Amino acid sequence: MAEAAGPGTSTPERGISVPRSPAPSAPREARKSLTWWGDVWRRFSRQRVPMVAALLLLALVLVALLAPVVAPDDPTYQFRDIGVSALGQPLPPNARFWLGTDGLGRDMLSRLMFGLRTSITIGLAGAVGAITLAVLVGGIAGYAGKTVDFALMRFVDFVLSIPTFFLILLLVVMLKPGVSVVIFVIAVFAWAYPSRLFRSQVLSIRRQDYILAAEAIGVPNWRIFVRHVLPHLLPLVIIYMTLLVPSAIFTEAGLSFVGLGVPPPNPSLGSMIYDGQQYYRAAPWILLFPGITLALLVVCFNLVGTALRDAMDPQRRGK
Repeated sequence: MAEAAGPGTSTPERGISVPRSPAPSAPREARKSLTWWGDVWRRFSRQRVPMVAALLLLALVLVALLAPVVAPDDPTYQFRDIGVSALGQPLPPNARFWLGTDGLGRDMLSRLMFGLRTSITIGLAGAVGAITLAVLVGGIAGYAGKTVDFALMRFVDFVLSIPTFFLILLLVVMLKPGVSVVIFVIAVFAWAYPSRLFRSQVLSIRRQDYILAAEAIGVPNWRIFVRHVLPHLLPLVIIYMTLLVPSAIFTEAGLSFVGLGVPPPNPSLGSMIYDGQQYYRAAPWILLFPGITLALLVVCFNLVGTALRDAMDPQRRGK
């Protein structure tokens, strides 16, 4: 008597074969979840043009940081013997001076490196000062509300109604031109518009349940603002930092172009462009190289800032 066939076995007597159930496969390893910053980097790195701009910007910043080490000459030294022609004209690019010399026989490559260092320093410092003021004014207005909000926003409207550049010129003349003065006036007049954006962001955060819960258990307002409100402004701070730096660099270039920025003989991109305008026909390289560097610097900052804004947009998360 044949034994009863079990499940998944064949019965040769009857010519019937029952297929075996497949062996359970090993569970797939769960996909590692990305952090918020990891997701931002993933979406940012997929954009080719901003990635190239970020690498180029990093190279420019490294050149600016290492200028005292890698610059071939002192940017203020005048090569009266080998830096000018027999007629006293600046020299074009050559084996000794890779980017040529200016009207006083100074090495253009060294001046460009140090000028880039000065412009980036002023742009970053001015943007940091402006963003700090914007976060304080906008954050306090949005969190305090009522009378404080009304008073601060009317003050912001007043600042925005002032013709900024002319007032900057007036302050620079009164305070004596210099790097610290340029940074100060940029920070003082560039914070008003971002403060409105930070205020609107704080107003939306102010209504969140965890903020209301912290208030209900008696957490001090300053602690709530520092521990729970300010960290949520960090993405917006990073975005507007990268977008304010080009504006600050352009302001410095404009002030230096009219002779009210970085005092000579210290170079900046704006002052180098100003020095080169009188040689734009006889020695165009004096004007061309700092102009290209300034345009490249501003375009890279704008591309990186725009890409960061898209990458940090919560509505685009996971796309």
